[in-house]
Amino acid sequence: MPQTARASQPDAPILLREKIGSIAVLTLNRPAARNSLSETLIAELHGALDEIGDDKSVRGVVIAANGPAFSAGHDMKELTARRSDPDRGRAFFAQMMNACSAMMQAIVHLPKPVVAAVQGIATAAGCQIVASCDLAVASEAASFATPGVDIGLFCSTPMVALSRNVPRKQAMEMLLTGEPVPAVEARAMGLINRVVPAGTEREAAIALAQKVALKSAYTIKLGKEAFYRQAEMSLADAYRYTAEVMTENMMARDAEEGIGAFIEKREPKWQDR
Repeated sequence: MPQTARASQPDAPILLREKIGSIAVLTLNRPAARNSLSETLIAELHGALDEIGDDKSVRGVVIAANGPAFSAGHDMKELTARRSDPDRGRAFFAQMMNACSAMMQAIVHLPKPVVAAVQGIATAAGCQIVASCDLAVASEAASFATPGVDIGLFCSTPMVALSRNVPRKQAMEMLLTGEPVPAVEARAMGLINRVVPAGTEREAAIALAQKVALKSAYTIKLGKEAFYRQAEMSLADAYRYTAEVMTENMMARDAEEGIGAFIEKREPKWQDR
């Protein structure tokens, strides 16, 4: 059934899951709420990522969205409703921010490539999802913003992922002004990888994930983990750590096969170990 038809049904799931070859496609499906990250959607997305991590038949993930917006960030109506709690919502707010942060880290820690397919505006925690993904493809109609300052709520958690993707001055301008950044500019500052014609971003993201899926899953897992770990280290520590990773990688069956295939001028046959 087409996604648009499913999205229009009142009982439609808020997260759609499908598999295209070896690529799992997770589609945010709250278009009427601009795909805002409710407590349930955060939990479903985190749960799906955990399941995919254990599924050897999945070699890559695409996170997409239905409707005009990719994601408007946290569900402000859901959060505001808890102002009537005895603690004015503090416990729920803390729970939500920690749950969302854990979900974002699950994207980073997933031992498989995760590609964002951004068709519309991605704001606040929606922008954070894009920044948390390993790769991102955006429609030329997409834009990105951290507009919390406009409502008195600084985008502090989105800032973590954003500041690890783009230079400080650009990150601070987004955070302090809240103004949207068009896709072409977002690509120039390093927030996304590619800008494609509107309506083709999903297919382009799947194609990019499929390109990575052709590599050794073991090598991708090892390399992705090393990339994020070394980025937090000093230069000397990073070289010590990655030298150990390279040594371990050289001992792997796929490295032996890949190097042999390169020398023998043939296609490698991966065993993902």
